Formats: sequence, C-alpha cells, structure tokens
Amino acid sequence: MNTILITTTQNIELEYDLASLGERLVGFLIDFLIISAYLIVLSVVFAILSSVIFAGRRQWIVIVFYLPIYFYNLASEIFMNGQSVGKKVMKMKVISLDGSQPSLGQYLIRWVFRVIDIPLGALICIAATDRKQRLGDMVAGTAIIKTEPRIQFQQTLYVPNRLVDYKVTFPEVTSLGDHDMQLIKEVVIKVNNSGNHNIATQAAQKIMQLLQIQSDMEPILFLKVLLADYNYLTSRD
Repeated sequence: MNTILITTTQNIELEYDLASLGERLVGFLIDFLIISAYLIVLSVVFAILSSVIFAGRRQWIVIVFYLPIYFYNLASEIFMNGQSVGKKVMKMKVISLDGSQPSLGQYLIRWVFRVIDIPLGALICIAATDRKQRLGDMVAGTAIIKTEPRIQFQQTLYVPNRLVDYKVTFPEVTSLGDHDMQLIKEVVIKVNNSGNHNIATQAAQKIMQLLQIQSDMEPILFLKVLLADYNYLTSRD
C-alpha cells in the first residue's frame, strides 16, 4: 500500500496510508448512486407536479432543486470533515499536505477542478502520481488518505491509566490537547515499528520547547511518560 509522509505544523513527520485508486473508484460510485437516486426522485416529483412547477415560468424552482447535485461534493467535504458519503463508507478522507484539515479555499479548488478533471484524466493522474492525486489535489495541496488506523487499538499506547498511586512527572502536559497527544502517540508507534529514534528526538525537543521543560530521559521514554501523565490527569476530570 502506498503511503505519504507529512510534516505537521509541529515539525513532526507522520506517515499515512493513501487511498488506492480502487477505493476511490468505489467511493465515487457510491456518491454517484446517491446522486442518481436523488435525480430519480426529482424526476418523479417533477413529472407529477409539472403543471404546477412550470406554470407562470417557475423554472427557477427546477434550478433550486438541481443545486444539491452540483454542490454535493463541495458541501459534503466541508461539512463532513473532508468526506463525502462514499469516502466515509470507504474509510478515507481529504487532508491538507501539512496534515491539517483543508481550508475552505482548498475544498473549493478541488471542487472547481472536478469539472476539469475528466474521468479518464483523473484516473491517469491518480494512478501515475506518487501521492495518488488528481489535478485538483495537486493544485489545492491535498491528498486522500485512509482513516483506519494502521494498527489495532489494543496495540496503541494511548489508553487510560488507572493506577491509583500513579505519580505525574510532567503536569505541564495538560496544556496540550487531544490532537497533540494523538500526534505524540503516532510518533511513538512509528518509532516502535521502524526503530528510527530520530523522529522521537525531534518530537521530544519540540515539545520541551513548547512546554518549557527539561528532561534527561531518553526521547522515546519521555514521550511515553507524557502520554501516561496526560491519560492519568485527564481521566480524573
């Protein structure tokens, strides 16, 4: 499976699985079926109410009812956190190349270029590019990744700490949020899987600067202690 290496705004490198061409095709077909079903219902309604709708030049009513078709993908990605129904079913989403949620402008660019990305051209781009991007993704600076975790939950380190006599080492960790801790967890998992401790060192240094703390612990141990401290402190709230 193809992956993408993303450097976050915290200067931490994370690796994500890219959605494959086949998965994106299935997601597209699901969205296409939803739009087709809407069109069928719309056609039936118009056939029944045609005398009412078109009487007195009320064609604008037809235009209003057709708007959801044109804006389906744009609205879905904006209001569903980078997903349409098809993407959600296939467990994939749109993200910015810095790992953050795309901006409104990026979603808009992807939507505008959907018209330019004719089906054949889009398939060729997705199949040929390293990041599996169509033209709209390249211009917008986005990619489509898998939302499923690369490992099972039971294998992760970010689990509640229920030790009654647990002693907190870094109380400053509460100034971080869940998103920050998720990034730390992914760094620890990546180090455990790859054996590359350089990313743990980079992450630890960045966090020490952010929290204004010092530690002589090994970077990977420091990150694990931060996770344990955060779990313990937040579980008491």
